[in-house]
Amino acid sequence: MATATPTRRERRRTETTAEIKDTALRLMAVSGPGAITLRAIAREMGMTANAVYSYFATRDDLVTALIADVYGELADRVITARDARPIADASGRIMAWACAFRDWSRTNPEGFRLIYGDPVPGYQPPAGGAAPEAEHRVCAGLTELAAAAWPTAEPLYETYGFDWSDFDTTLADEFRAEFPDLPPAVIAVALRIWGHLHGLVHLEIRGNLGAQTTNPEKLYRNEVNALIRSFGLTPPAA
Repeated sequence: MATATPTRRERRRTETTAEIKDTALRLMAVSGPGAITLRAIAREMGMTANAVYSYFATRDDLVTALIADVYGELADRVITARDARPIADASGRIMAWACAFRDWSRTNPEGFRLIYGDPVPGYQPPAGGAAPEAEHRVCAGLTELAAAAWPTAEPLYETYGFDWSDFDTTLADEFRAEFPDLPPAVIAVALRIWGHLHGLVHLEIRGNLGAQTTNPEKLYRNEVNALIRSFGLTPPAA
């Protein structure tokens, strides 16, 4: 069935909504998360505050929309990169996810900060979170990477003694429903992957690596390779 062509008014509303979001991210880039206010955005765009309020009733509504957008983009990027590698290539899929995560974060530093960095002062997310669908996709994707690495990682985790009670109940229940034959230690593997990737990228985005290394990409890839080896896998060729 053919979709209706948007009216001129609908197109203008879509364009203005996108401009409001872009302006909010620019303000954040210059002055930090606290700079995101509807009045400041109105001044930047040459609009009245009331006009901006007709697009977003509150500042928190705008922040929620921004987080949902950028988190969805991130989820699309890392999952697409992972799935471009064969399912049997566990190490290649981890590296593809890792590189896509870093590339997206470097291209979208304000988006990274909205998801993982400094909180917007006073922001109250809606019940269930600002981007539950994207968050679930990323969490499930990391868990799938861990599950694929488990056949070789299992002997290395025998003495860790992880139990289901070591993890969030909702997370554990979802994992057990999707991977009924796998032990709770696989969740630890997934969290380890996330922690390693997030840690160096966070330092790079915040500018903390600039004085320590001239080649953060090389440092990052070597760290990911070390992580892959720690699961008993062979890192992919460069």
